[in-house]
Amino acid sequence: QAQLVESGGGLVQSGGSLRLSCAASGFTLDYYAIGWFRQAPGKEREGLLCISSSDGSTYYTDSVKGRFTISRDNAKNTVYLQMNSLQPEDTAVYYCATKPMRGFRLCVSDSSEYDYWGQGTQVTVSS
Repeated sequence: QAQLVESGGGLVQSGGSLRLSCAASGFTLDYYAIGWFRQAPGKEREGLLCISSSDGSTYYTDSVKGRFTISRDNAKNTVYLQMNSLQPEDTAVYYCATKPMRGFRLCVSDSSEYDYWGQGTQVTVSS
């Protein structure tokens, strides 16, 4: 059964860094586009950035440009979200998502296009 599991969240001080992991099981991640999203309390889910099957990155939120990067390790079947210069407004539950179906190789911003979601990992940034 296809599954995504996020890890790496936690509590960090403003200006700090975290690296989130999104590990896949039941399918091979490198065939598909993988997106990272977040949802803060009382707010809509927000698309952050995505990596295509050819490893191109697409940013959906200007506030994370220059601070967040996405990468993948095909040998570990894992996608990473490196987050630097974290700010209190980055506090949220972070999710990775994909659609392990033929043809889902390019990034899309619409979260409804993604079928498989991880359980989320909490990131809390203190001021």
